[in-house]
Amino acid sequence: MKHGFVKVAAATPELRVADVLFNWKKIAETIAKADKEGVQLLVFPELSLCGYTCGDLFGQKVLLDGCMQALREVAGETKGRKLLVFVGVPVRLGGVLYNCAAAVCDGKVLAFVPKTHLPNYAEFYEKRNFQPYTGENAQVEFFGEKIPFGNKIIFADENEKDFTVAAELCEDLWVPNPPSAAHAHAGANIIVNLSASDETAGKAEYRRLLVRAQSAKTVSGYVYADAGDGESTTDMAFSGHNIIAENGEILKESELFENGMIVSEIDAEKLSFERRRINTFYDGRDLAGYCVLSFRAGRGGEKLTRPVARLPFVPQGGALDERAELILSIQSAGLKKRLAHTGAKTAVLGISGGLDSALALLVTVRAFRKLGKDLKDVVAVTMPCFGTTDKTFNNSLALMRELGVTSRTVNIADSVRAHFKDIGHDESVKNAAYENAQARMRTMVLMDIANDTGGIVVGTGDLSELALGWATYNGDHMSMYGVNASVPKTLVKYLIAYEADRLGGKLKETLYDILNTEISPELLPPEDGKIAQKTEELVGPYELHDFYLYYAIRWGFSPKKVLFLAEKAFGGVYDGETIKKWLVRFYRRFFSQQFKRSCLPDGVKVGSVSLSPRGDWRMPSDASAESWLKELE
Repeated sequence: MKHGFVKVAAATPELRVADVLFNWKKIAETIAKADKEGVQLLVFPELSLCGYTCGDLFGQKVLLDGCMQALREVAGETKGRKLLVFVGVPVRLGGVLYNCAAAVCDGKVLAFVPKTHLPNYAEFYEKRNFQPYTGENAQVEFFGEKIPFGNKIIFADENEKDFTVAAELCEDLWVPNPPSAAHAHAGANIIVNLSASDETAGKAEYRRLLVRAQSAKTVSGYVYADAGDGESTTDMAFSGHNIIAENGEILKESELFENGMIVSEIDAEKLSFERRRINTFYDGRDLAGYCVLSFRAGRGGEKLTRPVARLPFVPQGGALDERAELILSIQSAGLKKRLAHTGAKTAVLGISGGLDSALALLVTVRAFRKLGKDLKDVVAVTMPCFGTTDKTFNNSLALMRELGVTSRTVNIADSVRAHFKDIGHDESVKNAAYENAQARMRTMVLMDIANDTGGIVVGTGDLSELALGWATYNGDHMSMYGVNASVPKTLVKYLIAYEADRLGGKLKETLYDILNTEISPELLPPEDGKIAQKTEELVGPYELHDFYLYYAIRWGFSPKKVLFLAEKAFGGVYDGETIKKWLVRFYRRFFSQQFKRSCLPDGVKVGSVSLSPRGDWRMPSDASAESWLKELE
């Protein structure tokens, strides 16, 4: 597929033990089906040509010769089909038998990869019939051709540089040092595992954990194909537990005891980026002995079937409450340390009646409780001016009252007007000076109250605002510690909702009213008593900008790929023109506003993205956005 996605599949077809003719026909049918669906990489279970449970029949020449002939037929089925197929087969070499994965593409057998670790405990007795292979790469004769044989082989697509594959078999995953670790170091972005893991109570959960963990440790895509219905049940039952994972996340998983094929897309480009980012991934070990074999797969079609979350910063499913509690604990722990280290008597915050200041106050209260400090030393200040509405003002007062902190109201209108007079600004001209003077006056008030009470100013600005530069330089942009510095706007909402539900009562009512208030800096006079300045009408929807921030900055995706994913995620919510318009705006603002991020106050990192100039993000303030914008033209 385009944008670095590789369409992969794990298949468990119907099988008859030792009936090679029946099995290869079922495999051929699956290959045809996968090809029709645009699959580029297809993986079958361990010993899938004959069945894993053949036992001592593996000593029969009829079975072994039949498997070789069947593999030749399977290879023929791939002729003209642009997909790489791995099928399980027993292979004779040097007078012994090996349990192998055969890699097949476009009518040819490319290589045989033998199993490294053979289980010989509990219900498994593989060493009775097979030998483990730990030697260097060799060759095996296959119908007059010399075919590479070994477990140090990387398969590389000729057209897609990030589409690189290596194989391991079943038990190889379960050992302390799986071969896939070396494969990943050698450059394989995708690991395939041909398996015959029998089903026992609790084993599916453990298997799932192993696949997720190995894909995370190796920063790889992992395609696990498991033996299923049709294997002998003399002593074991097989469930066909197929799994497709990527860097610790399961993309697709089959139902137990249901033979079939699962399909998803692995983002090989994303994996390559992450490996480059993690400078400990390549550890300089000797990778001598690996060989690279070329193949040519198709394009994989245009349709992306894997889900693309609209809110990538927000945990999905039942993990939200647990994650919300963790993030709030990280924020409050950071502030607690800063308060203790500075010996601050008070924490001073500006409370606007909006989302960010509400979250900052909730975090500050948590920090004070951890320190055993009196909440009256949390000095919360509301500073109404020209744009303040009754709703936000009243919510500010209610929030402070319900949390039991010290509440102060400082109307800054007269001070701002005096400042206008000092600098010769006409109040009727509502330009940047008109707006930013209010933000800077509020910051001055907070700083001076902090000095007067022996405290520090706790910043309220969030990650989304920092990305867009939606803050007044040396106004709300500045504080003595920014608790929301790495919390994006979409996550701010969920954290507040979590706290509202946890705390309950009148506080819950106030917090939900704040959640339902339009986002605004309230720097322009209200219209008919309602907010006139609506942030998302000016800079764009935060759910889009947070999406762009995650994929463009965290993963380094190109503008075209970010646009592609956004259209997939937000199709039916926004049209393509709207999505592209705000993506252009995101890049323009992100580049032009770096100077504000270059001098940010300290603020604890809570997630995978931080724009701290001392941590995750170091960028020159005069970098040009032209190359990124040109790609979107």
